[in-house]
Amino acid sequence: MRVIEELASLMAGRGQQNYGENVTIAEHVLLTAAAAEMVGCSESVIAACLLHDVGHWLDEPDDDFGIHSHAGSGGMWVAQYFDLDVSEPVRLHVDAKRYLCTVDSEYYDCLSEASKYTLTQQNGLMAEEEADVFLANPHHQDAITLRKIEDKYGKRTGVSVPKFEHFHSLLEKLVK
Repeated sequence: MRVIEELASLMAGRGQQNYGENVTIAEHVLLTAAAAEMVGCSESVIAACLLHDVGHWLDEPDDDFGIHSHAGSGGMWVAQYFDLDVSEPVRLHVDAKRYLCTVDSEYYDCLSEASKYTLTQQNGLMAEEEADVFLANPHHQDAITLRKIEDKYGKRTGVSVPKFEHFHSLLEKLVK
């Protein structure tokens, strides 16, 4: 399948970059997807976890922390191949971080330093109107789930990172 080949190429290329965390971007998405699978998320959320940072691989980084607008470009890229149940959580995962930081100061305290920095580059906390728009999106809860899993499990070191091939059948099943 073309999308799997393209993803494999992206992971082997720009996916090997680090963006201010202790893992590469490819390791990060693989760890996040494996954790989503482990906690029993739906197939579409697992796929969104695997694909959520693809936007980092589509252009040159803004700085050492990647592409700050990667959620929008990544969501558009994913939407070419997958339904909204997969692409919308990808598109919304940065807004989910902004929302969670707005409504829960303890959530902000748990973010990595890199994630705190990128929050400042991604429009910071949400205004009430922005939060209302985010919550009105029917995929906002999946984006929040993705975000919480990503922050809790996706940046761990010293753990086994699954191979991309582990997720091939899932992607084949969900591709349009």
